[in-house]
Amino acid sequence: MITKLFKKLFSGSPKASPTPPAAVPAPQAAPPAAPEAPAASRPPRPRRERSRSPAGANSAAPPQPRVHADPPRNKPRVEAPKKNVIIDASMPTYASFNLVPEVMQGITDAGFSHCTAIQAQTLPFALAGRDVAGQAQTGTGKTAAFLVAMFQSLLTHMPRGDRAPTDIRGIVIAPTRELAVQIHNDAVVLGRHTGLKLACVFGGVDYEKQRTQFENGADILIGTPGRIIDYYRQGVFDINKIQVVVLDEADRMFDLGFIDDIRKLLRRMPAPAQRQSMLFSATLSQRVLELAYEDMNSPELVRIEPERITADKVRQLIYFPAMEEKLPLLIGLLRKEDAHRTIVFVNTRRAADRLEEVLRANNINAQAISGDVPQNKRLRYMKEFHSGELAVLIATDVASRGLHIPDVSHVYNFDLPQDCADYVHRIGRTARAGTEGDAVSFGCEDYAQYLPEIEAYIGHKIPRGTIAAEIMATGVIFPKRKPREDAPPRRSGGGGGGGGRGGPPRSGGGGRR
Repeated sequence: MITKLFKKLFSGSPKASPTPPAAVPAPQAAPPAAPEAPAASRPPRPRRERSRSPAGANSAAPPQPRVHADPPRNKPRVEAPKKNVIIDASMPTYASFNLVPEVMQGITDAGFSHCTAIQAQTLPFALAGRDVAGQAQTGTGKTAAFLVAMFQSLLTHMPRGDRAPTDIRGIVIAPTRELAVQIHNDAVVLGRHTGLKLACVFGGVDYEKQRTQFENGADILIGTPGRIIDYYRQGVFDINKIQVVVLDEADRMFDLGFIDDIRKLLRRMPAPAQRQSMLFSATLSQRVLELAYEDMNSPELVRIEPERITADKVRQLIYFPAMEEKLPLLIGLLRKEDAHRTIVFVNTRRAADRLEEVLRANNINAQAISGDVPQNKRLRYMKEFHSGELAVLIATDVASRGLHIPDVSHVYNFDLPQDCADYVHRIGRTARAGTEGDAVSFGCEDYAQYLPEIEAYIGHKIPRGTIAAEIMATGVIFPKRKPREDAPPRRSGGGGGGGGRGGPPRSGGGGRR
């Protein structure tokens, strides 16, 4: 029986996508003769990577998620009224979903009129209260999709009822602090007229300051796994009456080692059939699908153009500088392009700190941000970058996932990433929501070895650039290296400190004891 089932799943036989649920009117596309959605086949059931639920948990595997592909369509272009973002006028409008006025007003305040592809495909199911697992490239509107669905559900299908002030009704779990803050900022705008109380928690900020958000109760909690678990264990709030749960960037949860904590949280919430669950990510790997099978209620699986690995409107280019040419080349390019809202990616914190020193010494307003920067500074830097006050943001990959910063003109891979997917997520910071942008990479001797894997992953060769004398900066200032703030203080005493590299310490008190 199982063998026959797997043969059927892997056979790839086409199956028409089901129509959106009747509970919510299906949006009407603008063109009169828009082609129908292509047939989609069921994905193979992922292989198991861990043991089943603990004793007493429901061990029956939920049904196979249904797959909905992004339909081809004609694309007349119009300008969004406030965001200055190119949108697709063939997509349905938000007004076609019969949203409650409180939610619709927030959408209007945000400057949205038409849905993006991921919103158009997921909202009919999510607004009907069904579980959704959505895959789309970053910058395509996943955040607005799950926030609108959550607000609508909590205001209509799921009244608050007799709940204690500590009972949370909706929860959004994000892998990074920056992403949690960004989701919260979007939720403030979209939910301004709903009357729903929001709370946002994440590490790196004083416990007591964040606890005050729960003094009068909170309806929706947005945060990172670690801080959510800390407060839950202290009894700051309860999650046993959660009505809507959202996992954003689920694949990143796996990468950062959070998935066990996520499973613990999910199993302290109501059973999947008694809550609505939504999962969104740039990629839906097999292990993410396994999470959907086990901890969601027969979710609708929506994939939006998964074959396009990189954004169409990103102009990519790669140079091959010698190590000593990297900094003059970067400074020359930044000056030539009159850098503003530019992100430069490096692979290590030390490289980020050094690059900040050199760029600042050469009159380029730059700031490094990494996982070790205190949270209050990180938030300030991100705010300055959003406003345009900060021209260049230097980042490690902690900032390369999930963040939506409008009007980023250029992304520079000062160091090529060692992971193919990180290349896609890095360059995805530009050319967001239909705009255009440039991604320039440096293939130096330390990291050029990763280029073949990256090009195989994205499916094409990256155009090569020529390092001409006119684009190289001259008279570059190289300031003296500053000591790291977290470096241990030097020991006092004679002898001059340890021996040669790898050798024993010299006598005289300088060696480690």
